[in-house]
Amino acid sequence: MQKRKDLSIEALRIDCQKVEHEIIEFIKRMVREANAKGVIVGLSGGIDSSVTVTLCVKALGPEKVLGLLMPDPKITPISDMDDAKNLALKLGIKTYTIPIDAIVKTFLDYIPLEEKERISIANLRARIRLVIDYFFANSLDYLVVGTGDRSEALIGYFTKYGDGGVDFLPLVHLYKTQVRQLGKCLGLPENIVRKPSSPQLWKGQRATDEIPVDYDTLDLILYAMFDLKMRDKEIASELSIPLGIVREVQRLYNESMHKRAYPPRLR
Repeated sequence: MQKRKDLSIEALRIDCQKVEHEIIEFIKRMVREANAKGVIVGLSGGIDSSVTVTLCVKALGPEKVLGLLMPDPKITPISDMDDAKNLALKLGIKTYTIPIDAIVKTFLDYIPLEEKERISIANLRARIRLVIDYFFANSLDYLVVGTGDRSEALIGYFTKYGDGGVDFLPLVHLYKTQVRQLGKCLGLPENIVRKPSSPQLWKGQRATDEIPVDYDTLDLILYAMFDLKMRDKEIASELSIPLGIVREVQRLYNESMHKRAYPPRLR
Protein backbone atom coordinates (compact mmCIF):
# COMPACT_ATOMS: atom_id res chain seq x y z
CA MET A 1 0.00 0.00 0.00
CA GLN A 2 1.31 3.43 -0.88
CA LYS A 3 1.90 5.60 2.14
CA ARG A 4 -0.14 8.76 2.56
CA LYS A 5 1.92 11.82 1.73
CA ASP A 6 0.40 13.63 4.72
CA LEU A 7 1.39 10.92 7.22
CA SER A 8 5.15 11.29 7.30
CA ILE A 9 7.68 13.22 9.33
CA GLU A 10 7.43 15.97 6.70
CA ALA A 11 3.82 16.52 7.76
CA LEU A 12 5.15 17.72 11.11
CA ARG A 13 7.52 20.24 9.57
CA ILE A 14 6.88 23.73 10.94
CA ASP A 15 7.49 27.27 9.73
CA CYS A 16 9.93 28.19 12.50
CA GLN A 17 9.75 31.93 11.98
CA LYS A 18 5.95 31.94 12.05
CA VAL A 19 5.75 29.65 15.09
CA GLU A 20 8.37 31.66 16.96
CA HIS A 21 6.48 34.91 16.32
CA GLU A 22 3.16 33.41 17.43
CA ILE A 23 4.62 32.06 20.68
CA ILE A 24 6.42 35.30 21.49
CA GLU A 25 3.20 37.27 21.03
CA PHE A 26 1.34 34.72 23.17
CA ILE A 27 3.86 35.07 26.01
CA LYS A 28 3.64 38.85 25.86
CA ARG A 29 -0.16 38.70 25.97
CA MET A 30 -0.26 36.28 28.93
CA VAL A 31 2.04 38.48 31.01
CA ARG A 32 0.25 41.70 29.98
CA GLU A 33 -3.24 40.36 30.72
CA ALA A 34 -2.14 39.09 34.14
CA ASN A 35 -0.43 42.41 34.86
CA ALA A 36 2.58 40.34 35.95
CA LYS A 37 6.12 41.63 36.29
CA GLY A 38 7.83 38.64 34.68
CA VAL A 39 7.97 34.86 34.43
CA ILE A 40 9.48 31.86 36.18
CA VAL A 41 10.86 28.97 34.10
CA GLY A 42 12.09 25.74 35.64
CA LEU A 43 15.33 24.83 33.85
CA SER A 44 16.29 21.19 33.38
CA GLY A 45 18.77 21.40 30.51
CA GLY A 46 16.28 19.58 28.28
CA ILE A 47 14.81 20.66 24.96
CA ASP A 48 11.38 21.78 26.21
CA SER A 49 12.60 24.05 29.01
CA SER A 50 15.44 25.38 26.85
CA VAL A 51 13.10 26.38 24.02
CA THR A 52 10.62 27.86 26.51
CA VAL A 53 13.12 30.04 28.33
CA THR A 54 14.69 31.22 25.07
CA LEU A 55 11.31 32.35 23.75
CA CYS A 56 10.46 34.02 27.07
CA VAL A 57 13.64 36.07 26.86
CA LYS A 58 12.84 37.03 23.27
CA ALA A 59 9.36 38.08 24.35
CA LEU A 60 10.09 39.89 27.60
CA GLY A 61 13.81 40.55 27.83
CA PRO A 62 16.24 38.79 30.19
CA GLU A 63 15.47 41.08 33.13
CA LYS A 64 11.90 39.73 33.34
CA VAL A 65 12.78 36.02 33.19
CA LEU A 66 13.95 34.03 36.21
CA GLY A 67 15.32 30.51 35.81
CA LEU A 68 15.05 27.99 38.64
CA LEU A 69 17.29 24.92 38.71
CA MET A 70 15.96 22.34 41.16
CA PRO A 71 18.16 19.26 41.01
CA ASP A 72 18.21 16.20 43.18
CA PRO A 73 22.00 15.64 43.32
CA LYS A 74 21.61 11.85 43.54
CA ILE A 75 19.45 11.77 40.40
CA THR A 76 20.03 14.82 38.23
CA PRO A 77 22.98 14.45 35.82
CA ILE A 78 25.62 17.15 36.28
CA SER A 79 25.70 17.56 32.50
CA ASP A 80 22.03 18.61 32.51
CA MET A 81 22.67 21.28 35.12
CA ASP A 82 25.70 22.49 33.18
CA ASP A 83 23.58 22.75 30.03
CA ALA A 84 20.91 24.73 31.89
CA LYS A 85 23.45 27.08 33.51
CA ASN A 86 25.31 27.68 30.27
CA LEU A 87 22.11 28.52 28.42
CA ALA A 88 20.99 30.87 31.21
CA LEU A 89 24.37 32.59 31.07
CA LYS A 90 24.10 32.98 27.31
CA LEU A 91 20.59 34.40 27.64
CA GLY A 92 21.65 36.75 30.43
CA ILE A 93 18.95 35.71 32.89
CA LYS A 94 19.17 35.45 36.66
CA THR A 95 18.97 31.95 38.13
CA TYR A 96 18.72 30.24 41.49
CA THR A 97 19.80 26.66 42.16
CA ILE A 98 17.74 24.96 44.86
CA PRO A 99 18.55 21.29 45.50
CA ILE A 100 15.39 19.41 46.48
CA ASP A 101 16.86 16.22 47.98
CA ALA A 102 16.67 17.43 51.59
CA ILE A 103 13.08 18.63 51.09
CA VAL A 104 12.06 15.26 49.63
CA LYS A 105 13.76 13.39 52.49
CA THR A 106 12.09 15.53 55.16
CA PHE A 107 8.68 14.98 53.58
CA LEU A 108 9.15 11.22 53.36
CA ASP A 109 10.44 11.06 56.94
CA TYR A 110 7.06 12.34 58.11
CA ILE A 111 4.98 9.93 56.01
CA PRO A 112 3.99 6.86 58.10
CA LEU A 113 3.58 4.44 55.18
CA GLU A 114 5.96 1.50 55.33
CA GLU A 115 6.14 1.13 51.55
CA LYS A 116 6.81 4.24 49.50
CA GLU A 117 6.48 3.55 45.79
CA ARG A 118 8.88 4.94 43.22
CA ILE A 119 6.13 6.63 41.19
CA SER A 120 4.74 8.37 44.29
CA ILE A 121 8.19 9.66 45.19
CA ALA A 122 8.81 10.72 41.59
CA ASN A 123 5.58 12.71 41.53
CA LEU A 124 6.51 14.20 44.90
CA ARG A 125 9.70 15.61 43.35
CA ALA A 126 7.70 17.21 40.53
CA ARG A 127 5.21 18.73 42.98
CA ILE A 128 7.94 20.07 45.25
CA ARG A 129 9.46 21.81 42.25
CA LEU A 130 6.10 23.39 41.50
CA VAL A 131 5.75 24.61 45.09
CA ILE A 132 9.15 26.28 44.77
CA ASP A 133 8.16 27.80 41.42
CA TYR A 134 5.07 29.36 42.95
CA PHE A 135 6.84 30.59 46.06
CA PHE A 136 9.08 32.67 43.81
CA ALA A 137 6.19 33.63 41.52
CA ASN A 138 4.02 34.84 44.41
CA SER A 139 6.93 36.69 45.98
CA LEU A 140 7.90 38.49 42.78
CA ASP A 141 4.48 38.84 41.13
CA TYR A 142 5.60 36.59 38.27
CA LEU A 143 3.80 33.89 36.29
CA VAL A 144 4.96 30.27 36.16
CA VAL A 145 5.53 29.15 32.58
CA GLY A 146 4.93 25.48 31.74
CA THR A 147 7.35 23.71 29.43
CA GLY A 148 5.19 20.76 28.35
CA ASP A 149 4.70 19.80 24.71
CA ARG A 150 1.71 18.28 22.91
CA SER A 151 3.14 14.76 22.68
CA GLU A 152 3.44 14.42 26.44
CA ALA A 153 0.22 16.31 27.18
CA LEU A 154 -1.87 13.96 25.02
CA ILE A 155 -0.57 10.77 26.61
CA GLY A 156 -0.55 12.20 30.13
CA TYR A 157 3.22 12.02 30.51
CA PHE A 158 3.41 14.69 33.19
CA THR A 159 2.63 15.00 36.89
CA LYS A 160 -0.80 16.24 37.84
CA TYR A 161 -0.35 19.34 40.03
CA GLY A 162 3.37 19.04 39.36
CA ASP A 163 4.80 20.12 36.02
CA GLY A 164 1.19 20.19 34.77
CA GLY A 165 0.18 22.91 37.25
CA VAL A 166 1.30 26.17 35.65
CA ASP A 167 -0.07 29.53 34.51
CA PHE A 168 0.30 29.00 30.78
CA LEU A 169 1.82 26.58 28.28
CA PRO A 170 3.52 28.16 25.24
CA LEU A 171 4.62 24.87 23.63
CA VAL A 172 1.65 22.59 24.25
CA HIS A 173 0.42 22.91 20.66
CA LEU A 174 3.72 21.51 19.33
CA TYR A 175 4.70 17.84 19.17
CA LYS A 176 8.09 16.90 20.61
CA THR A 177 9.68 16.58 17.17
CA GLN A 178 8.41 20.08 16.36
CA VAL A 179 9.89 21.48 19.56
CA ARG A 180 13.23 20.01 18.51
CA GLN A 181 12.87 21.67 15.10
CA LEU A 182 12.17 24.99 16.79
CA GLY A 183 15.13 24.53 19.14
CA LYS A 184 17.42 24.01 16.18
CA CYS A 185 16.03 27.12 14.46
CA LEU A 186 16.59 29.11 17.65
CA GLY A 187 20.26 28.10 17.60
CA LEU A 188 20.22 26.00 20.75
CA PRO A 189 23.29 23.79 21.28
CA GLU A 190 23.10 20.53 19.33
CA ASN A 191 23.49 18.43 22.48
CA ILE A 192 20.32 19.99 23.91
CA VAL A 193 18.37 19.62 20.66
CA ARG A 194 19.26 15.93 20.40
CA LYS A 195 19.27 15.06 24.11
CA PRO A 196 16.98 12.13 25.04
CA SER A 197 13.96 13.41 26.96
CA SER A 198 13.65 12.62 30.66
CA PRO A 199 11.76 14.14 33.61
CA GLN A 200 14.75 13.02 35.77
CA LEU A 201 12.44 11.92 38.59
CA TRP A 202 14.56 8.86 39.35
CA LYS A 203 18.10 7.85 38.51
CA GLY A 204 18.58 6.87 34.87
CA GLN A 205 15.00 7.70 33.87
CA ARG A 206 14.36 8.15 30.14
CA ALA A 207 11.04 8.99 28.57
CA THR A 208 11.51 6.42 25.81
CA ASP A 209 11.66 3.65 28.43
CA GLU A 210 8.13 4.55 29.53
CA ILE A 211 6.27 5.55 26.37
CA PRO A 212 5.16 2.93 23.81
CA VAL A 213 7.46 4.07 20.96
CA ASP A 214 10.11 6.67 20.16
CA TYR A 215 8.91 10.25 19.70
CA ASP A 216 9.24 10.22 15.90
CA THR A 217 6.69 7.42 15.70
CA LEU A 218 4.58 8.58 18.64
CA ASP A 219 4.16 12.01 17.08
CA LEU A 220 2.96 10.50 13.81
CA ILE A 221 0.47 8.29 15.66
CA LEU A 222 -0.85 11.28 17.57
CA TYR A 223 -0.94 13.43 14.44
CA ALA A 224 -2.91 10.74 12.59
CA MET A 225 -5.21 10.20 15.55
CA PHE A 226 -6.01 13.79 16.52
CA ASP A 227 -5.25 15.92 13.46
CA LEU A 228 -6.23 13.55 10.65
CA LYS A 229 -8.93 11.72 12.68
CA MET A 230 -7.80 8.34 11.35
CA ARG A 231 -8.92 5.04 12.87
CA ASP A 232 -6.58 2.75 14.80
CA LYS A 233 -6.33 0.05 12.13
CA GLU A 234 -5.74 2.62 9.41
CA ILE A 235 -2.97 4.28 11.41
CA ALA A 236 -1.25 0.96 12.05
CA SER A 237 -1.44 0.04 8.38
CA GLU A 238 -0.21 3.39 7.09
CA LEU A 239 2.73 3.50 9.54
CA SER A 240 3.47 -0.24 9.29
CA ILE A 241 3.41 -0.70 13.05
CA PRO A 242 1.55 -3.21 15.27
CA LEU A 243 -2.06 -2.31 15.99
CA GLY A 244 -1.34 -2.88 19.68
CA ILE A 245 0.99 0.14 19.78
CA VAL A 246 -1.68 2.44 18.35
CA ARG A 247 -4.22 1.12 20.84
CA GLU A 248 -1.76 1.61 23.70
CA VAL A 249 -1.35 5.27 22.72
CA GLN A 250 -5.15 5.59 22.63
CA ARG A 251 -5.36 3.96 26.07
CA LEU A 252 -2.84 6.41 27.51
CA TYR A 253 -4.86 9.29 26.13
CA ASN A 254 -8.14 7.96 27.52
CA GLU A 255 -6.78 7.15 30.97
CA SER A 256 -5.08 10.53 31.36
CA MET A 257 -8.15 12.62 30.51
CA HIS A 258 -8.42 13.67 34.15
CA LYS A 259 -4.98 15.33 33.92
CA ARG A 260 -6.14 17.65 31.15
CA ALA A 261 -9.55 18.53 32.59
CA TYR A 262 -10.82 20.70 35.40
CA PRO A 263 -11.73 18.55 38.45
CA PRO A 264 -15.27 17.09 38.19
CA ARG A 265 -18.03 18.94 40.04
CA LEU A 266 -21.71 18.19 40.64
CA ARG A 267 -23.06 21.29 38.89
